[in-house]
This record gives sequence, C-alpha cells and structure tokens, in this order.
Amino acid sequence: MFLGEASRKIHRVMKLGTWNVRSFYRAGSLKAAARELARYKLDVVGVQEVKWDKEGTVRAGDYNFFYGKGNENHQLGTGSFVHRRLISAVKRIEFVSDRLSYIVLRGSWLHIILVNVHAPSEEKSEELKDSFYEELEEVFDHFPKYHMKV
Repeated sequence: MFLGEASRKIHRVMKLGTWNVRSFYRAGSLKAAARELARYKLDVVGVQEVKWDKEGTVRAGDYNFFYGKGNENHQLGTGSFVHRRLISAVKRIEFVSDRLSYIVLRGSWLHIILVNVHAPSEEKSEELKDSFYEELEEVFDHFPKYHMKV
C-alpha cells in the first residue's frame, strides 16, 4: 500500500442506539424523540413500546421513522429511526411481531442486519417468554451467515 492510497480510503462510522420510549401515543413525542437523536448524532435507533396499532413510515426531523405491528390496545410495537443520509442504504424492514423487527442495510461488502426486540420481562409467563425466544431464534436462523448481525 502506498501512502497516497491510505489517505484516500474513507471509513464511515455509523452510530446506533436503542431506546424504550414507553409510548409515542402522546402528541409531539415523535418530534421530541427525533430532536434528541439529532442532538446525540445517532444514525439508526431501534425503539420499543411505540404503541401504535398500524404499520408505516413518517418523517420526523432529519429521520424517517419506520413503525409497525403494535396491537389494537396500543401496547408494545417496535420501530426504527433512520437518518435521511442512510435512507438509500435501507434494503428491507420487516416487522415480525409486536415485539420483534429488523432492518437490513446495504453495505459495501455485506449487509448489516439490525434486530430490534422488546423481550418479555421477568414477571411474564414462561410460556410467553419461551414463545418469544423461539420466534427470535427462528428469525435469526433465516439470516444469511455472512451478513453482519447486531
């Protein structure tokens, strides 16, 4: 490698986060969250307990917010904030259940799969916890082995 080659290489850093927001069901909470993410200069953030009953995408500041699979009682639900400069890298978003989703980002040599989960708490039934972890394992086993999984 020549010295000139090293200086031309570009390394991109992607800042990831996760946040249990406890609800976006209150007016103005989505925009407030987007402002906080921008303040911390985060690129992709998985959120839990969105509590919206539909699936879709909305713009929130410099971010696109992808959400889905809450339930009709406005409980649970996951979502992902993706900064607008990374939107072109989003290859796929899948909302598996009200507790599990993932986003696939296109990389130079491999894809990056970001799994977003809201696991049942300790006081939940063993049956619910077992079901959740079986679903997570099933989803994870379907990912290609050569992609990066977070």
